[in-house]
Amino acid sequence: MNFLQSQLFLDVQLAAIFDDSKTFSDAIAKQSWQAACEHYLQVRPLDKQQLTEFVAQHFTLESTDIALESSQSHNAKTYIAQLWPKLHRPADEVKSSSLLPLKHSYIVPGGRFQEIYYWDSYFTSLGLQDINDLDSIEAMLFNFIDLQARNGCIPNGNRLYYSSRSQPPVMALMVDLLWQAKYCQKADFKWLARCVEALEEEYAFWMIGSDLLSKQTPALRRIAQMECGARLNRYWDDVARPRPESLREDLEDAAVLPESQRARYYQHIRAACESGWDFSSRWLADSHSLISICTTDIIPVDLNCLLYNLENLLGRYCKVLNYNEKQHQYERLAALRLEAINRYLYDEKVGFYVDYNYGKACQSPVLSLASVVPLFVKCASDQQAQQVKTKLMTDFLKAGGLVTTLNETAQQWDSPNGWAPLHWFAVKGLQHYHFDDDAKIIMTRWLNTIESGFSKDGCLLEKYDVCNVNNRAGGGEYTVQQGFGWTNGVTSRFYQLLNK
Repeated sequence: MNFLQSQLFLDVQLAAIFDDSKTFSDAIAKQSWQAACEHYLQVRPLDKQQLTEFVAQHFTLESTDIALESSQSHNAKTYIAQLWPKLHRPADEVKSSSLLPLKHSYIVPGGRFQEIYYWDSYFTSLGLQDINDLDSIEAMLFNFIDLQARNGCIPNGNRLYYSSRSQPPVMALMVDLLWQAKYCQKADFKWLARCVEALEEEYAFWMIGSDLLSKQTPALRRIAQMECGARLNRYWDDVARPRPESLREDLEDAAVLPESQRARYYQHIRAACESGWDFSSRWLADSHSLISICTTDIIPVDLNCLLYNLENLLGRYCKVLNYNEKQHQYERLAALRLEAINRYLYDEKVGFYVDYNYGKACQSPVLSLASVVPLFVKCASDQQAQQVKTKLMTDFLKAGGLVTTLNETAQQWDSPNGWAPLHWFAVKGLQHYHFDDDAKIIMTRWLNTIESGFSKDGCLLEKYDVCNVNNRAGGGEYTVQQGFGWTNGVTSRFYQLLNK
């Protein structure tokens, strides 16, 4: 049965029994969902107190505790090393819950996020590689390959309610990390062929509907045909309903809209979740109003650069495997995408990469750290990289690191917040173009922020206020989370790069 659309689930979420709607979405039925729902239909309606007691009788809740005392760690670097085992999960047993069970072990981010997350796992892998734990990286990669085969895409996370959307396509980055660190030296072409097959499947997912595009149907699912005929991608979700893990919030927000516009609102919200930037002024027509969200109208620069990287790597791997026809096919696709990126996603006047508003046929005015991804995947010219670097160091660099956008809003992927994954994209991108001194400044400021926060909190957090390091980061739908997978991974790599 679909527990997430049951009367019991709806009533518990709307009663606000839990401060965080995700809590009940992740609850584990003591007997079964079917039994709990059937019993509920016999005894309803219940008041809030009775409903609370019913939930306690029929469900257990996922633990979000991290059993690591800060007194065990003398500094942030030691804390990271000691935290990895606490974030490690063994292969799953099947439960009556929303969890999509995984066949291999994995790393969770921490806090409310007690499942694997797709794009998080690449940044987590940096820290695991630093301690030479390639096995854990490979286990997560094979979980993604298996999830893709079962689900049709690599979901946002291994939960039923995430299964209709993915996240930024970083599996190629994980494959390349393992290929360079382990399998290339072994010339293990069987391993590479298996990964290429999975990467081709992911690429096909992002390109579904490409053959159906026309002037009459210029956009379909995750792909859009531009005015010149070029194809670029966007974020999407086929489901146009409130998110179960944020059911109450989505219903309350959408209530101000005419009923005819609500399904579209839910789809925009879900598409923004697929981006990983949930939420940001990048997706908003009015940067101070979430109701104005228009994610599926936006052609994002970072998504298209990651897909360019996927095409590029597929071309390179097919050459290694002597798949000559496929090699030329992916090289041609990468070249076409690069041309379209430069045409639509680079603002010559500002000297910065930007998103493109497909609905309005114009470039977005929002300047964000998505602009560093072209440098990360090495698709920028030297001149473009120089212009991006200048803008970064002049406008985005703050006392505590790089701010996510230049817009200060109530959304967590805007100013004043800074995020570890975007710092990694920026630092590595700058290094690709030999801006090593600038990369060092960014890493140093980020580590200073981490260490300052650790001295107060005794832990690492999901995000940081980089404009005023004495403030706790805020914004978004939930409180800042302790852990935290990608913060640990990127921070670990910065310590290594700076030899600290």
